[in-house]
Amino acid sequence: QVQLVESGGGLVQAGGSLRLSCAASGRTFSNNPMGWFRQAPGKEREFVATINWSGTSTYYADSVKGRFTISRDNAKNMVYLQMNSLKPEDTAVYYCAARRSSSRTGRIAPSEYEHWGQGTQVTVSS
Repeated sequence: QVQLVESGGGLVQAGGSLRLSCAASGRTFSNNPMGWFRQAPGKEREFVATINWSGTSTYYADSVKGRFTISRDNAKNMVYLQMNSLKPEDTAVYYCAARRSSSRTGRIAPSEYEHWGQGTQVTVSS
């Protein structure tokens, strides 16, 4: 089983940067595509970014493209989300997740991910 714990959230001014970390445990971590999702109050969970098992392929939601960067370090069992040029609309609880499938189809769907962290709050003030 893969267990995930996010950290690095906090309060930041608009235009600022924040780096989220996801510490993973479990013997299958390096074989899992990983994703970041976020959920704002009153809204559905939203796809942010995903990265393949080797870290050679990434995909981003249009809303964060060019501002956020997902990366992973399998040797350290870590996944990261570098968030730059933050906007108030980025305010949400951010979750890292592990996906069993490696196919492109469905990679933005929360239902495709079977392991989830507890979430970390990101608040961007205007």
